[in-house]
Amino acid sequence: MQALVEHRGKQFLVEENVEFKFPYLGGKAGDKFDLEKILYIDDSKKKEFGKPYIKNLSISGEIISHGRDDKIVVFKMKRRKGYQVKNGHRQDYTLVKIAKFKKATAKKTTTKKAATTKKDEPKKTSTKKVADTKKDK
Repeated sequence: MQALVEHRGKQFLVEENVEFKFPYLGGKAGDKFDLEKILYIDDSKKKEFGKPYIKNLSISGEIISHGRDDKIVVFKMKRRKGYQVKNGHRQDYTLVKIAKFKKATAKKTTTKKAATTKKDEPKKTSTKKVADTKKDK
């Protein structure tokens, strides 16, 4: 079973019982988390697309460890100008193991009936016209 998940502006194709590198999540190793922005799911029998996300489905996972990727060299140069800048960057990541896909039940919402009181009723305001006080000379 595969799913296309959106997390921090990026999309990841995840599978059950497989480890993935996600952008840094925070938390400690062994912590559980849920992914709820699921765009697409594919089991061998059917494929389902969300509008934009699939409702009543979440994916649970566990944080295995944190780390830093290899250095990426960023080199800027303008020819014939003598301008050269070399910078490096190492991105933090979280190694995650996807546990299982689970269907969530719809949450029941209850509404309270508000009792009407005198405070809730709109106040009656009087409208007075102000006479024009300018005199002609």
